Amino acid sequence: MFRLAVIFATTSLFLAACAAPPAPSLGPDGRPLPRVYRISAGDAAEIQFRMLDSVNALRQAAGAPPVELNAPLTAAAATHARDMSVQNRPWHFGSDGSSPIDRVKRAGYAGQLLGETISETYETELETLAAWMDAPDTRRVILEPAARNMGFAWYQEANGKIWWTMVMGN
Repeated sequence: MFRLAVIFATTSLFLAACAAPPAPSLGPDGRPLPRVYRISAGDAAEIQFRMLDSVNALRQAAGAPPVELNAPLTAAAATHARDMSVQNRPWHFGSDGSSPIDRVKRAGYAGQLLGETISETYETELETLAAWMDAPDTRRVILEPAARNMGFAWYQEANGKIWWTMVMGN
């Protein structure tokens, strides 16, 4: 019995030594590796309102009036998020050559488009908002004083990549 326990312990140690080392949690740049942020269908409303609340908190701090979620702008944002995935590039033109202005008109938005922010990432909506606020051009869109309406949507690929789109209008 003792001999069997020693053989088992020795084998266990040998197998443990052969196991692959755990994956590093930091990338070569010393920053944490991204974790895939999975969005379920049940999370959609919570994510939209968390983003709306966060945007309005930032706008209030900047002295800008609050915005409201707008269905046509959100539809335009959703269309573009999906289209960026199909094109596999984050940019403001649709695969049909459409501009953000074309998309909000097609979606039935009667107001004026004030700007669009986009992102391709594996990060959460709040991490994406923080990145947008770090860049002067996207921060300007988010804090635009004339904005009264916001559309916000995303498309998540099977691999976890998320294509985010926010549209502001008045």
